[in-house]
Amino acid sequence: MFAYFLQTVALGFGTLLVVQPVLVLSLMFTLPLSARFNGYRLRKSEIFWASVLTIAVAVMVILGRPLAGNPHPPLERWIPALLIGFGIMGAMWLIAQHILTKEKALILGLVTGALFGYVAVLSKATVDIFIHQGLDGLILNWEVYALIVAATLGTIVQQYSFNGGELQKSLPAMTIAEPVVAFVLGYLVLGEKFQVVDWAWIIMGAALLAMIISTIALSRTGTPELKNKK
Repeated sequence: MFAYFLQTVALGFGTLLVVQPVLVLSLMFTLPLSARFNGYRLRKSEIFWASVLTIAVAVMVILGRPLAGNPHPPLERWIPALLIGFGIMGAMWLIAQHILTKEKALILGLVTGALFGYVAVLSKATVDIFIHQGLDGLILNWEVYALIVAATLGTIVQQYSFNGGELQKSLPAMTIAEPVVAFVLGYLVLGEKFQVVDWAWIIMGAALLAMIISTIALSRTGTPELKNKK
């Protein structure tokens, strides 16, 4: 809960395109803490992927120099994102439950991450409403209630994903899906932009790919210890 509070405070000062990549770095704190409490030394592969993740996030933030958009856009800009997003996530839920049951943990992990991506964007809007309109604004604007619904659904689906299979399938999916969905919504709904042109987009794409691969690698190295404790 305190971590989420700090995230909302960060969103009050910065853009989603800055805050979300930095949040992925939480894996770098998880690894040494896990090693400390479980009594083992960090492997060279973990140190390597942690370094790759750090560089990738630094490139995206420093080279991208994100510009702020409109954190409280009109409802008509939200409607397509909400209908398409929740339609896709609903379909993925049905597929996980009735068709690809062996991949339930992976699919529901993606849905969880996507829901928390919506939570991040709605949190940004809610913080902006509170700053400019106070408590009255929170009561009168729909984003606050949508945030509560999305956070509740995300928590519920997260538990289903944990119970649906191995953590090494669900955890990387959650970790990656959240910033990717938040990126897309930040661009399309809030209008945030990276200040890059031409060839710089190639570097940004490479950094995003490196962030995704390193996050998956770090998540998978951290989960065996958690599995063995069950």
